[in-house]
Amino acid sequence: MKKAKIYIPTKTAMQSGRGKLKKWVLEFDTKDPSINPLMGWETSTDTLEEVMLKFSTKEKAIEYAEKNNISYSVIEPKKKKFVIKSYADNFLKN
Repeated sequence: MKKAKIYIPTKTAMQSGRGKLKKWVLEFDTKDPSINPLMGWETSTDTLEEVMLKFSTKEKAIEYAEKNNISYSVIEPKKKKFVIKSYADNFLKN
């Protein structure tokens, strides 16, 4: 049985906004990771490792996994507390 995880990816260091973080991703787990003897990189013969499916909602991703007999785990996103600060706050003592 195929295994997958369903999650919302975090933003990269190159992104300032959170606009593209609304899609849920279903990503398959690697079955047989090994080390490439030539380059020393991690490699696998499992091509499902390259597949990343995007869904608009968590429910659609779960429905797809159940319909295609994929065992899955859902990773809920952590809620970030958004603090509005001004430039002057850098120089004020707390």
